[in-house]
Amino acid sequence: MRRKIPPLQTLVCFDAAARHESYTRAAQELALTQSAVSRQIGTLEAFLGVALFRRTRHGVALTASGAAYARQITKRLEAMERDTLDAMAHQGEGGSLSLAAVPTFATRWLMPRLKGFAALQPDVVVHIETRTRPFLFADAEFDAALYAGTPAQVENWAGTRALLLMHEDVVPVCSPSLLPRGKAVAPAVIAKMPLLQQSTRPDGWRQWFDAQQIDAPNARGGPRYELFSILAAAASHGLGVALMPTMLVADELARGELVVACARPLSGERNYYLVTPERADQRPLLRFFSDWLLEQARQG
Repeated sequence: MRRKIPPLQTLVCFDAAARHESYTRAAQELALTQSAVSRQIGTLEAFLGVALFRRTRHGVALTASGAAYARQITKRLEAMERDTLDAMAHQGEGGSLSLAAVPTFATRWLMPRLKGFAALQPDVVVHIETRTRPFLFADAEFDAALYAGTPAQVENWAGTRALLLMHEDVVPVCSPSLLPRGKAVAPAVIAKMPLLQQSTRPDGWRQWFDAQQIDAPNARGGPRYELFSILAAAASHGLGVALMPTMLVADELARGELVVACARPLSGERNYYLVTPERADQRPLLRFFSDWLLEQARQG
């Protein structure tokens, strides 16, 4: 039975025109003429029996139906592109895994261990893209996500199940140049130092000072950075004290670029999880990766 699918060229033209809401800019992107793009859109609208664009004083704009169709087509074209690149790289035999991951955890913890996974599964390719917040697996072509969050956040991530990998301990770190003789100081001294904030954890310092029973009016003050990697760099360059998971700054501590500013670690409210779509037919390769990842977490 023949599939009810329009010609691919019409979809490519539609995708470009929808992103730009301009036939002219779509034509420039695709190295076509504006009239060629217009004809392809007309062919697609005739195939669908639906108007995808409406004329405006400044060009074209998506109709409601066009906008809804564009969201779906973009995802399908991106998936086709990934599948094509995999096939071109001869990755069909071993398969591939697509992971979303919080950036610093992927760089500092996962990457050094992936060589071991490659030794076990030499024909498997692992693709990684960064995501710092929950997303809908239905709207993204990911097999799983490596996520740092609270138990409540994971529980509220709709349509997923989560495998706990490890708990997180955080400790104040800074450049040794900020400390007298480079030695650790008391919590009360930390309260008077410039504090570096992690933007997705606005209460981190407040919780640490509360645990030390220290009054710190400036606990929420200071510059904010979204990624731990940027936070670590800022601390290494002497911009202030950062509250960091120790496993994410192990290299900087070993090199002496960072030191523990106060040896009072706090068990963080967040944990690291492998999050997967909630479905029974999980791929054998993903199950193998989950088991391997959990074993790596147990080893520390």
